[in-house]
Amino acid sequence: MDKKPRRAGLLEKTAEWFDLPADALAGLPRLELVGDRELRMENHKGILAYGAEEIHVSAGSFLVKISGQGLELRAMTGLELLITGKIENIQLA
Repeated sequence: MDKKPRRAGLLEKTAEWFDLPADALAGLPRLELVGDRELRMENHKGILAYGAEEIHVSAGSFLVKISGQGLELRAMTGLELLITGKIENIQLA
């Protein structure tokens, strides 16, 4: 089954029009990868699956799948989370 491409929402288009960061205006997820050992994510909506080799995080209209070895959720607040371990793959679905 083919997935339809995700359409940009009104807030994303507005951010683009005014040359503003879309993550701040539209609440889009912001991911920061530090080497292959640390992933910081802002604007998450919660953990959907958790294991040492794979973590799934809801990001509103996105699903972020992190895979690797020895993955660990080191810190989590309502808006931010920190994942450490050997990060091998990040997939947006």
